[in-house]
Amino acid sequence: MPVNLAPPDPASLAPVAGVELGYAEAGIRKAGRRDLMLMRLAPGSRAAGVFTQNSFAAAPVAVCRRHLAASDRFRALVVNAGNANCGTGEAGLAAANRTCDAVAAMLGCSAAEVLPFSTGVILEDLPVERIEAALPRCRDSLAPDHWAEAAATIMTTDTVAKAASRRVASGGARSPAWRRASA
Repeated sequence: MPVNLAPPDPASLAPVAGVELGYAEAGIRKAGRRDLMLMRLAPGSRAAGVFTQNSFAAAPVAVCRRHLAASDRFRALVVNAGNANCGTGEAGLAAANRTCDAVAAMLGCSAAEVLPFSTGVILEDLPVERIEAALPRCRDSLAPDHWAEAAATIMTTDTVAKAASRRVASGGARSPAWRRASA
């Protein structure tokens, strides 16, 4: 049953201080489609994770669990669409780790400060060489206002990108964007 969702208005998605998003076409599953997203986080950024309890977890889940067990400070998230890197065994773990290594080398951080994510079909090897080739284009497109592009980039079977944004005040403090919006 269609739900008639409209794609988000990019202007309605507020930037988050310390977060930049970039995207590229890597050709992971289909040519001519953005399918690789890089999120660069400011130094000192923290992360936490909630994971599937299924013992048949994808390679990126195993890598994220390991990285989060070692630290709560991260510099990047990398997400590919079109291939879940699930059910791929040691080759999948190597691909997820190689992706983290490539992001780390490009951003000047450690591989343990990178969290990898994959979405898409299962039981197919991840074409990590395509990801490595496209990462510089992700880096070159990094910007704090690319939330709508990021949402479109990580789609798999969705027919429309989904994103929402809200501004809040905490402890009486308001962000500059909140003041502009309410002035």
